[in-house]
Amino acid sequence: MEKQAMKAVTWRLMPFLVLLYLVAYVDRSNVGFAKLTLQHELGLSNAAFTLGQVAFFVAYAVFEIPSNIYLERFGARRWFTRIMLSWGLVTILTAAVSTTWQFYLARFLLGLAEAGFYPGVLYFLTKWYPYRYRARMVGWFMMSQPLAFILGNPYMGALGGLHGTLGLDGWQWIFIATGAPAVVLAFVTLRLLPDGPEGVRWLSTEERGWIAAELAAEADAMGATHGSPLRALRDRRVVALALYFLCFPLGCYGLSFWLPTIVDGFGGLSTTATGFITAIPYVFVAIGLYVVPKLADRGGSRYPWLAGCAALGAAGLAGSALVGNHVVQVALMSLAAVGLYAGQPVLWTLPSRFLTGIQAASGIAMINAVGNLGGGFGPMGIGVITDRTGSAVTGLWFLVAAMAVATVATFGIRRLIEGGGTTASAPRDPSPERTPA
Repeated sequence: MEKQAMKAVTWRLMPFLVLLYLVAYVDRSNVGFAKLTLQHELGLSNAAFTLGQVAFFVAYAVFEIPSNIYLERFGARRWFTRIMLSWGLVTILTAAVSTTWQFYLARFLLGLAEAGFYPGVLYFLTKWYPYRYRARMVGWFMMSQPLAFILGNPYMGALGGLHGTLGLDGWQWIFIATGAPAVVLAFVTLRLLPDGPEGVRWLSTEERGWIAAELAAEADAMGATHGSPLRALRDRRVVALALYFLCFPLGCYGLSFWLPTIVDGFGGLSTTATGFITAIPYVFVAIGLYVVPKLADRGGSRYPWLAGCAALGAAGLAGSALVGNHVVQVALMSLAAVGLYAGQPVLWTLPSRFLTGIQAASGIAMINAVGNLGGGFGPMGIGVITDRTGSAVTGLWFLVAAMAVATVATFGIRRLIEGGGTTASAPRDPSPERTPA
């Protein structure tokens, strides 16, 4: 029964969710390629341009928690449809910006529109999968990120070469062609996505009953409480995880935002060639996202995997900043990217050790909201250093420091979560002692 239920859920949900987040991540990261020409047209410094990233993530952070609360109220199908339709339209309209403030406004509105999608899916998965499956499923979901770069970077590099086609610049084509799929998929989502296991026709009554029984047993095992969504926001474990998680998006977005600029600095490359080279690290990220969560689920303790991934990220970034050989630089940045991305699915299993229901929705949203501020400050920190030193590679040291802090902080996170927070007693692992199917 377990194998049948999990196989049916995985094949029905995960490919579609991966597709949706792939489109979202392309829409979020397309500005890195548009930067190569848009920055010159608007006359922005590196630090000023990255303020657009800060505007995106500030809006994203502010509206994350309300979005996840509304997700619980309106259901995943309708709420995800609203999110996708709005972010697709905003991305398309970004092609019309002509001033600095219009650019900042467009990035802010994109953050507002997309807020809640990623943490919403993380919460959505807790309604379908027992704890022992979640690292792997979040890993599968996050596979969208490397796929977005593997497929999207060459695509956006080619779009950047359409300068003058139909009277539009290449950066305008990037925004139009990456925003349109989200609008189309919004209507597909409204048609196909279920709100939860209850009543879906592709699960038998017995399979739905097994999922409900497993999730109820886990909630009982960890002594879950229900109540106001604001209660989770006061839990020191939630606050600590939010600050800890901040280091990972800071590294991920700092690297992805500046990678096209770093590779472009190799010299003599077309935009299409730059797109293919910048996709290389994300091939290794895809492998890491498959292997690391799977091993973490089977190994029991998640914390050694978290510390190891953070350390790998720091070491790879440091090495790429020190060497001068371009091939070695790309190889080291590939290792760093594996550490930056592969640790995140493991991290996202931790909130469900002590949060359920509406408190899980708000707690996950807060962790993601605060953590994703690093997505704005990572690129901005590199931008400030780049403006002062003239080298984007030098700015990587800012990311090295963040991942070194995360490596050390992992052990404090372990003591805090395993010792209990302010709102509940020490949780015990809700997973039954058996090998995952």
